[in-house]
Amino acid sequence: MNTIMRKSVLSVAGLAFAGGVFAGPIAAHAATPVDAKPVAVAVQADKPDVSKLIPHGTQGDQSHIDLNDEKTANAKAIIAATKKAGLPERAAVISIATSLQESKLENLGHLGDMNDHDSLGLFQQRPSSGWGTPEQITDPAYSTTAFLKGLRQVDGWQDMPLTEAAQTVQVSAYPDAYAQWEQQAADLVGQYWNS
Repeated sequence: MNTIMRKSVLSVAGLAFAGGVFAGPIAAHAATPVDAKPVAVAVQADKPDVSKLIPHGTQGDQSHIDLNDEKTANAKAIIAATKKAGLPERAAVISIATSLQESKLENLGHLGDMNDHDSLGLFQQRPSSGWGTPEQITDPAYSTTAFLKGLRQVDGWQDMPLTEAAQTVQVSAYPDAYAQWEQQAADLVGQYWNS
């Protein structure tokens, strides 16, 4: 296959060509003729493995909300912070599900009488509980990093049901409520992890 054709095929598949080396799974098939089927397989490989996103299956009825641009940006910020922390997709699912429960992915400021004590931000973290300053807690990257720091301290969080992992970090009055957001959180991670 000539170099121009190879670069075109890889470009369509979203893969890189550098100095005769392919980045991605198509490298094993470089000597075979290119057709649409291998390209489709390469594109599918970019999606996170569903068994890693929801290893225990969802628990109970699942809820779903429509996301506006702000909420989508907050979900993407959670994913970016998770990747920056070097944690796997499952940590992003737990984080997004937690934020969906706590704030519906809204970066909440002080709500006056409607506030749960002094809870703020995507995760409803409290300055008085040591999560950070109000300015830090309402920064999506900071609040996600703070949540992930707490998650890392939970022994075996990777193997826990989502509700147990989230509850251990958040210490919520409604620990089972996180479960209802697992599917939407996994869908968001699946959609945006590699974008």
